[in-house]
Formats: sequence, C-alpha cells, structure tokens
Amino acid sequence: MPTASTTATRLAAQYRAVRRLTEDIVAPLAPEDHVVQGMPDTSPPKWHLAHTTWFFEMFVLRPYRSGYRVFAEPYARLFNSYYEGAGPFWPRPRRGLLSRPTVAEIRSYRAYVDENLLGWLEQDESPPADVLWLVELGLHHEQQHQELLLTDILYNFWLNPLGPVFRPRPPEPPGPGVGPAAWVSFLGGLTAVGADRSTAFVFDNETPRHTVWLEPYRLARRPVTNGEFLAFVEAGGYRRPEHWLAAGWHIVQTEGWRAPLYWAERDDGWWEFTLAGWVPLDPARPVAHVSYYEADAFARWAGARLPTEAEWEHAVQTGPVTGPARWLDLDRLRPAPAPSDPSGLVQMLGDVWEWTASPYRPYPGFRPWAGTVGEYNGKFMADQWVLRGGSAFTPPGHVRPTYRNFFPASARWQCAGFRLAQDGA
Repeated sequence: MPTASTTATRLAAQYRAVRRLTEDIVAPLAPEDHVVQGMPDTSPPKWHLAHTTWFFEMFVLRPYRSGYRVFAEPYARLFNSYYEGAGPFWPRPRRGLLSRPTVAEIRSYRAYVDENLLGWLEQDESPPADVLWLVELGLHHEQQHQELLLTDILYNFWLNPLGPVFRPRPPEPPGPGVGPAAWVSFLGGLTAVGADRSTAFVFDNETPRHTVWLEPYRLARRPVTNGEFLAFVEAGGYRRPEHWLAAGWHIVQTEGWRAPLYWAERDDGWWEFTLAGWVPLDPARPVAHVSYYEADAFARWAGARLPTEAEWEHAVQTGPVTGPARWLDLDRLRPAPAPSDPSGLVQMLGDVWEWTASPYRPYPGFRPWAGTVGEYNGKFMADQWVLRGGSAFTPPGHVRPTYRNFFPASARWQCAGFRLAQDGA
C-alpha cells in the first residue's frame, strides 16, 4: 500500500500535468473566444477554466485546508455547475452572458488555487487520505472538462461563418480503404461487468461489479465509417421514418437534420468541419458527432442493432482487442481511420465514443459517494444513454473498459460514433 506521502507526491505531479494540459488546450484562443457559448449544452471556455478550479477550492481547500482564504466569494455561485449541496448556481444556459470576471482574473484564480493546493500536497505533513481522494477526483473531473473544452470550442467555431481554425495542421491524406465490416463472435453466458472500489480510481457509477447473462452476439470489428454513414444519407436515411424512433424522427423534422452535425454538402462533394477547419470528408474515418437516434436509425437500416453496454464491456474483456487508438493529441484532434487489416476488435478504446443500446441506470447495489460529491453521477440516471470507450478528445489514461459516459439521445456535439451488433454467435 502506498503511503500518504508517496500518494501526495504522485498527485502533485499529476496535478501539474493535468492543469498544464488545460492551459495548452486553450492557448490558441483569443480573449474573445473564451466567452462564447454556442448553445445551452455547451459552456464558454472561460467557464471551464474557472469551474475546474472552483472544484478544488470548494471540495478540498475550503473545507479541509486550515487558514485558507477564498479567492473571491461570488465565484462560489458563478462557477458551481449543478451541486445543490454546494449552494446556488448561475443558470447553465446563461454562462455566456458573463463578461466578468475577465479571462485574466480567472487565470489569477487558477494560479492562486494551484499555489495553495500544491503547497499543501508538497509540504512535509501530507493531507489525510480522504482529502487525497478528493484531489484525485478533481483531476479526473478536470480531464473530463478538457474533452468538453475541445468539443465546445469545435461547436463555437463551427457556428462562426468565418470557419475559424483552432489548431492548424498539415492536411492528412485520406485513410486507406477499410473494406466491409467483419464480425467477431461471442458466446455470451454469465459474465462479470463493472468495477469494484479498489485502490485504483473509478467513478461511483462504474460500481459495483456484478454478474449479467448475455445471449450469444456478434460485434462489428470496427466502428461505422463516414463512408458507410454517407451511404445511409444518400439512400434517403434522413427522409424515411421507418428507420427512426419516434422521438428521433420528430427531431429530424423539427431541426432539419440531414447529415451528421459537422457535415456539409458542396458542389465538389461532402466536407466536414474539424478543429483544423473545413476538410474534405474522409470515408475511412469513423463517423463522429452523431446522436443516439442517428446511430440507432443507421443500425436498423443496416439490419443490425447497437450493442448493450454489457456486451461492449464483455467484448473488451474477452478480446482480442488490437490495433492503435487515438487519444487526445493536440496535433491530431480527429479520429483516425481503422487499421487496414488487423485481427480482432479495433478502436474499442479511443477515436470515438460509442453509443450503446443501454439506458444510463444504476447497477444493482449502486451507492453514490457520500456528501455533496455524490451528486456527480447518480442524479443524472434518467433520460440518458450510455457511451463507452473514449475518443480522440479524451486525455490518455482517463478511460477504463468499465468507464460509463452518458448523454441524452439527441446529443450530437460530442465526439460520438458507434459500432454495430447482431444477435447470435
């Protein structure tokens, strides 16, 4: 068992690295870019910088650090996201209305909290174990917001008629042809899924580990590609209600969906908006930024279905899972084409989050964390769907095979794709 001192030393190093990556992400932004909120589901980059700092101040420094002086008391309300136990909060849809505090003031806030927290972690007498656990939770929380920063910036820039480039990069050649999707068969049976609360960090919604029964099933070797989804679009997939759940078809009609979120058809073909600006659509890359409704409609059109989250996790445990994965790399902020001829399952972890057919519900015996941080996951276990695997916007080392992401069925601004499943081995 590591001692409190060695744990504090490890967390101090991780803290520096995580906070530095957040600053690296926003480095290309102008001050004006920090205040844009493209829609109610996104947040201004400035708010992400402040909220991740608020988390450490609210849950670690204020209650546990003797003699700590709050940086600015109004921040307790402005940068609380949804924690009722932490007091009132500014409405999420109105975060983009706050021109003050300025970006410079928020950077001062981050520096102040960093100095106080690192000074505590690096002193001779380490914080107690429960405080160290809260610091680790705060680091995983900031990693989640690093991904949200990128997806929110992408949405904000896409809205801009100028088509701004967030991070320029040399054009990547189109991926090699991936060929038809092959299937990997699994016999199913009794299998254990989920995580236990061991010495390794896991979120509470991943627990407890429990046993489920799976019928035989098959999983596509790779996620659905842009080229395959384009065939659905060109076959009239967005004009044919028989493929769609009723709620999905209603959104297609009312919102005018005709393709994935960042696609556009021009005289010279289909294009896609990325953090490097507009690029020709690459048919070999995994389709991304589609909703659960779109994933489900494609699966019906293709004569397949989406996997359950238990099938997905069982497949990762059983394998074989091969091939490289693309995680957050500031020079390559885009899912990669599937490897051309590997064996087994590829891109299960990284590249695109994968929608599953499972509603986000508690596992049998689930217990949220004690205290206000218990609001982190459990209170959202309704009207959401589970995604698995991570994406090209997810920091390396953040996601595990048991990790459960969740969004409403209509969400499209996240880097979410899907792979197909079928019944029978």
